[in-house]
Amino acid sequence: MANAEHGGRPAETFGATAVGGTRARLRAARLGLWLLAAVLAVRQVALVLTTPSGERLTDLETWVGPEGVLHVSGSLYDSTEFTGTPFGGLVLKPLTRSAEQTLGWGWTFGTLLLVVALALIAARALPQPVGRRTALLAAPVAVSLLMVSLPVRNTLWLGQTSVIPVLLVLLGCFVAHGQRAGGVLVGVAAALQPTLLLFAPLLWLTGRRQAATATAVTFASATALAWAAMPQDSAAYWVHHLAGVGLGGPADALSNQSLHGALLRLGLAGPLEIALFLLLGAAVVTLGLRRAVHYARDGQLLLAVGITGCAAIAVSPTAWQHQLLWVLLTVVGRVGTRARDRLVWPVAVVLVMTLPAKMMLPNMAFLHPLRDNVVLLAALAAATAVPFLGRTSPYFRDPVPTPYAPPVPARFAFVPLLPFLRRVLIRPNLLLELLLIRVTYAGYAKVRLAATGGSNSAGRARAEEHGEQILDLERVLHLDIEHAVNHAVVKVGWLRQFFDFYYTSFHFVVPLTVLGLLYWRRPVHYRWARSALGFATLLALVGFWLYPLAPPRLMPGLGIIDTVHGVQDFSKPDYGTLTALTNQYAAMPSLHFGWSLWCGLVIAIIAPRMWMKALGLLHPLFTAAAIVATGNHWILDAAGGAVVVGAGFGLTYLLQGPRARTVTAAADNSERDAKDAKDAKDAKDTKDAKDTKDAKRVSSSPPAPEKDRTPS
Repeated sequence: MANAEHGGRPAETFGATAVGGTRARLRAARLGLWLLAAVLAVRQVALVLTTPSGERLTDLETWVGPEGVLHVSGSLYDSTEFTGTPFGGLVLKPLTRSAEQTLGWGWTFGTLLLVVALALIAARALPQPVGRRTALLAAPVAVSLLMVSLPVRNTLWLGQTSVIPVLLVLLGCFVAHGQRAGGVLVGVAAALQPTLLLFAPLLWLTGRRQAATATAVTFASATALAWAAMPQDSAAYWVHHLAGVGLGGPADALSNQSLHGALLRLGLAGPLEIALFLLLGAAVVTLGLRRAVHYARDGQLLLAVGITGCAAIAVSPTAWQHQLLWVLLTVVGRVGTRARDRLVWPVAVVLVMTLPAKMMLPNMAFLHPLRDNVVLLAALAAATAVPFLGRTSPYFRDPVPTPYAPPVPARFAFVPLLPFLRRVLIRPNLLLELLLIRVTYAGYAKVRLAATGGSNSAGRARAEEHGEQILDLERVLHLDIEHAVNHAVVKVGWLRQFFDFYYTSFHFVVPLTVLGLLYWRRPVHYRWARSALGFATLLALVGFWLYPLAPPRLMPGLGIIDTVHGVQDFSKPDYGTLTALTNQYAAMPSLHFGWSLWCGLVIAIIAPRMWMKALGLLHPLFTAAAIVATGNHWILDAAGGAVVVGAGFGLTYLLQGPRARTVTAAADNSERDAKDAKDAKDAKDTKDAKDTKDAKRVSSSPPAPEKDRTPS
């Protein structure tokens, strides 16, 4: 069952290219990734162990708490929150008793070792052929991904046992010697988590019939053993609760990422919900097993295991968040015939498994069904829909390459160009761009929200102190026009309404529109402009963090009227420091003005007509007027926004080089000049050769007879 080869491509493939420098870089990268994995592991363990005992390992209380399994005299299910099988309760009691004696330390470190073992097995089981770089870096990358994934973080935090069934299946498929031993391990996993019996038909249909039989026999024997030892508990689990249905928390909770939970969240209930669940579950199992068998026969057994696990998630009555590691295993599948599409599926899986769903999708009512079931949707996609490439496909190892502009030297010789910012000549994958833009903005919002300068009260005092500093500096520079402009605009109703609308409406609409048009009409410029915007936003976050600043409307005694939010009560001690949406003291630099300036400069540089350029430059002018007139920014905030935008364009040029179109045009001109010079040289050589040939012909011909000359 295990892959026969794990060493990657043959050595001779790399003998010609793997020079000492490349090997040294790979070793350094591997060491750095192992250090990163170690730091992540230490952080997760420290986070658990430094938390007060009543707030960590809460699910371990199911075993060791006053009402836990170890201390109840009746049924297992008379305890607080036990949801496992009777066999799980039978075999895990000794482990949890030792966890009680070590106050959770042994349990936490034991779980950590299980996670590391799972990552190492998965790294060794990658579908062949595996390149040298992948073979060296797969293990630390796998450990790091598991450490940051939500299932492992929840497992460590809650004290769950959900890693054990996954590890047993991987041991049975890739480590155990002989089919019977592998089948026994998978059978034990199924006895702990019954839906994993789906691996028995996978083994049978892929020709591993001894392993499939051993799986079924082991499951039946373990269940019978638990029934003999605990008949009351077994009857409660298998008969009364129909294999665990109804145990644990409410089945419609967001953490239950199964089809049953999704249907309940959609408002279905009763016989209709049960019938639909059974129908959809049968379809998922059929399609999932069919695909898993196909990829197992293709030599991608790890992908087949992941697909089967995803099908088990969907058809399980309850699939809590800490049980969803199977989705992460499908990251090994290769999707897309073009190189630009190859990262879409891995990035989507990693984001789904490491970030909260609210960071993946905006908080809009019509998106809530997607957001509430994002992990389930990923599992369903992996099990039934994602077109993973087979190893026989010519694109499995060599996707269609991405065209790049010719390389150019850096602006300064000591600054290297960044390889991942190379000037691509085609538009990027749209889904990948939307994912990255959404996650990047969610991260930006969280950092901005956290940049309060300490506690709320300390943040407000510090921000108001900085506001006084900015006002004093503007008075010295004779720029303190905020009060005059604000009160002048307030007196003109239509002008106030115009600036209020402009301030609240165009901040996101215009940049997104510019990005969309560039993506569709000017893909080469899109990458360059997007990089500049990203650098500018990153620099602005540093400014928010280091220099929290109160805007004019939140400065007591200044007399600025908040035209957008209305009259404010400055007597409230925590007003303005923080809201549910944004940090009110992130005013320096002004990204309202900075993003509008970015839009104006991009339009001015790229637009083909002068009136378009002029119209684009009007946007930052109107924005500057709006942020001052509404009392939301100081004049110097706009100057700060201009600085970070200029720095963003400068860093893009420094680290990426000039725009791809400029480089391509220069290269085309050089090629055209070289071609013209070559044509001229060829023409000259042809003419010289012809003249030489004529001269030789004339010199080799006999002289013409002289005519008789008679004197006149």
